[in-house]
Formats: sequence, C-alpha cells, structure tokens
Amino acid sequence: MTQYLLAIDQGTTSTRAIVFDETGAKRSMAQVELPQHFPCDGWVEHDAMEIWWATETVCRDVLRKVGLHARDIAAIGITNQRETTVLWDRSNGMPVHKAIVWQDRRTSATCAQLKADGHEAMVQAKTGLLLDPYFSATKLAWLLDNVTNARERAAKGELAFGTIDSWLLWKLTHGRVHATDATNASRTLLFNIHSQDWDDELLALFDIPRSVLPQVKDSSDDYGQAAPDFLGAAVPIRGVAGDQQAAMVGQACFTPGMVKSTYGTGCFLMLNTGSAVVQSQNRLLSTVAYRLKGKPTYAVEGSIFVAGATIQWLRDGLKLIGSAAETQAIAEATGDARGVYMVPAFTGLGAPYWDPQARGAIFGLTRDTGIGEIVTAGLQSVCFQTRDLMEAMTRDGAAPVTTLRIDGGMVVNNWVAQSLADIIGVPVDRPVVTETTALGAAFLAGLYVGIFKSLDEISELWHRDHRFSPNMPSEKRTGLYAGWIDAVRRVSTQG
Repeated sequence: MTQYLLAIDQGTTSTRAIVFDETGAKRSMAQVELPQHFPCDGWVEHDAMEIWWATETVCRDVLRKVGLHARDIAAIGITNQRETTVLWDRSNGMPVHKAIVWQDRRTSATCAQLKADGHEAMVQAKTGLLLDPYFSATKLAWLLDNVTNARERAAKGELAFGTIDSWLLWKLTHGRVHATDATNASRTLLFNIHSQDWDDELLALFDIPRSVLPQVKDSSDDYGQAAPDFLGAAVPIRGVAGDQQAAMVGQACFTPGMVKSTYGTGCFLMLNTGSAVVQSQNRLLSTVAYRLKGKPTYAVEGSIFVAGATIQWLRDGLKLIGSAAETQAIAEATGDARGVYMVPAFTGLGAPYWDPQARGAIFGLTRDTGIGEIVTAGLQSVCFQTRDLMEAMTRDGAAPVTTLRIDGGMVVNNWVAQSLADIIGVPVDRPVVTETTALGAAFLAGLYVGIFKSLDEISELWHRDHRFSPNMPSEKRTGLYAGWIDAVRRVSTQG
C-alpha cells in the first residue's frame, strides 16, 4: 500500500498543506493566503488565530481533494516561518497579542542599545546570531513589557511562548505538547547552539523567564498526536523544522559544502558545515541545519528579508501587475532593466548589511522607464542579493560554490532562474519538486516512522528538473553588480 505524509507549511504570506507519498511525489496541495497587518512603520504582525484556522482549513481540504482520510496518513510534518513570535494563555490557548512577524523592526532601538553595551560578541558566540530585531528574543521581551500583566503572568507560569511551530503543536494537541525543534530554537537568541539548550545568561540578558519556553526536541521526533477532532482520527506528528532548514532537508543538502537557496517571501542561502559551527566574519549567521538522534548538523546562513515580497508589492502596492505569473513574460519582453535598480529594503536590509533603518528605493529612472523596467529590476534585486550572500561566504573562506540548488515560489519563473545563474556566475539547479520546504518536513516525519531508512535514501529521491548555466559575459555581470552595490550604498544608513 502507498504510504502518505501530510506536510503543514505555514509561511509568511500563506498557509499550505501538501500530501506526499513515499517517493517524495506531491499528490495534492491546498493553500490559503495569510493577511498581513502593518500597525506602524516597520511593524509587521499576524493574527495567530487566523493562522490556526487556515491550518485547519488547508489540512481538511487537501485530504478531501486527494480522497484520503486521517487513518491513511502515516505522520504529519510541520515547517514554519521561523522567528515570528507568539505568546498565549496556557489556560484557554488564546494569544495575548497579535504575533510579531520575523520582518518586524520595532525592537531596533533595543538591539542597538545591547550592541552599544557590548553584548553582541557573547550573543554571537553562543547563538551564532547577531543582535537584530529579526530574531525572537527582543520580540518576546516587547510582548512581556507591553501587554498588560504579561510579565507577572509569565512569572506565574500562566503564559507560553513559541514560534509558529510551537503554536501549531499546542493547538493540534489541545495543549498537551509545548515543544519546538532545535532549528527553530536556534533562531530565538535564547538557545546555545553548542550546548543545545536554553541559556541562562541569554535569558537574563533579555529578561525572559524560563517558564514560558517550550521543550526543545530533535527535528525528527515524537511530537505527540494531532487530536482526533482535527482530521477525524488521531495522527502522529513526527517532524518539525523551520522553513529554511526544512528546505535544506528537502533539497537533500546533507553533505558539508552543499548549498541551497530558497525564494519565498524572503531569500535564504544556507551552506551545510557539518558538525562544525563556523562563525562568520562577514555578518552571516551560524545556525542548526537539523538535529537527528540528538546530533546537530550546522549551517551558515545568509538571510534576505524581501524577495517574493517584492513581487507581492508590485502587485498589491503599485498594482503594476495582476499576478506574479505575469512577471516572466514582462521580463522576457523587457530584456534588461536598462540601468534601473530596485533595493527592496522595505523592512531594512538583512545579510550581510544588517541595517534595520534602511528603506527601499528605486534608482535610475528616466522618461522612458516603464512598468517592464521596474518589474525586471524587482526580479533582478533577488539575484543581486543572492550574490551579496555568496560574496560574503567567499570572504569567510568557504570553498567556491560549484552548484546552487534553488527552490521556493519564485523559481518556477525561468527568467529569474536564468538571471540568477548569470548574476552569480554559477550553475543553478531547480528540482522536480520545488515545494522543498514542505517536502523537507515530510521527509523528517517519514524518517521517524520508518518510511525512509536514512538520509542517503532521501538523497536518492532528489531529482533535477532543469540546470540553468550562466551565459552572461563576465564584464556585464561585474558592471551590473557594481551598479547594485552603489544603489545599496545610497539607501544604507551605515555609510
């Protein structure tokens, strides 16, 4: 009999459920877009209850579409937008405030003060991260300080904190499981990636009570069961990983030196470093790639806050396009951005700049600039930002990348994939299954229940759909990138 796995992929702009079989093939998918809330400049929030309702909807829908029942699902895997922070009441499972999204910059001043006070070296040594509002700790501290009675209630053990995986686990299990996996924990600024535990010195620095924290488990582990009222019968939950780490598993990047880049709302480039924690000298992050049977595998990551969100802005904000699917034909017809550069620093600049005060801009406009050039510049900005990350990895001493594995919603656009190969000067491989984030969650769940016997077996299931080889002259590549660097310099607040 065919064995099936259900992946819950809770992202920044949508919630999806995908059913995979034991070969890693996608059998069906259901998706619901997620509303974004922008209460102030640089603030981004989600309604955690909307996320839960959407999760219920897509999971039931996908089983109905594929003609399966809960008893047909061997296990559930969860992958999630990572640093997004939820604080909820343990007694009734209700959030005490909207979730603060990873893109949110409200704690920029707090992070700047902690840096000025000399704490960043210690924080980076323990967590592999930098002091930036991107991560969960200052978001959680803000909630404790700004929600009425939250700090007092947290001290009494009445409140629970989690990233979106923990929130979904709590709701799926009716509050029986308050847990996270090591990849999500490693994005909080509270988790020591060397000792693989919450760190007392970090908790004291951010003034976080240990009582609100979830248990940290392996990425492939026993996370309890989804309650029978969720899908009609109890279903084991056996895999959890943050979205970028799940994509690394889905891309089968299990050997040190392998690199993947995911193009969703943001863009995230990850290099497998094996059992070694490599601390970047160029403001990249060290993080847990996955943890199996208590043994962590690490990665170096470059995080870009805005990739696919640029296209969403062109559609919803400027209304230059009706759908993301239109952009390939527009870029192919335009051919070149003709000196137009878009720096989509809507919520600051991520790696390797880490400038939370930077804001977006479009440069090089002339009277003959039209929609085509602006759309093309938006697509190219993703390619330039990827090169930023690869340049930083090279400066850190990483071996030159020979092939980049790509995934995410943007890479179905052939123009983007080819432009990426041209700008970075490296072949780009797109897999048959581009929903590798969800696939990685399914692989982790399937690994625990024995559908997959090993990582080597999972590697054999990865198949390339197409290789995009660079064909741009090196002089043009160099010139285009120099223009990008100049554009970034103009929006940076760091000189």
